[in-house]
Amino acid sequence: MLVTFKTEAHADIIMFGDVALTLLKLMGQSGRVPGALLAEDIPVALARLKAAVAEHPQDTLDPAPRAGGHQAPGDEEAGRHVSLANRALPLIDLLAAAAARGKNVMWES
Repeated sequence: MLVTFKTEAHADIIMFGDVALTLLKLMGQSGRVPGALLAEDIPVALARLKAAVAEHPQDTLDPAPRAGGHQAPGDEEAGRHVSLANRALPLIDLLAAAAARGKNVMWES
């Protein structure tokens, strides 16, 4: 599953579903898709996400392994991991832009 985050203040962001759900929960959301944040609720969600990232910036936040848990032979990404700080950055940017312009944020699969 892919999750798309949308707001009128920023370009859409598409994330792997399990990564998006983790970030939503760090923001204090239920993790249900679809969902939305009203403009007035974004600063609190943004602060929670930034605090979680600041607490564990180097934690790995990779999507779930492929079916069967095996990497394809010759997969160039094997052994590489992306930190929580890097995974969260696009969503932090989107939330900050929405907060600055007073726009709602929605997400859907």
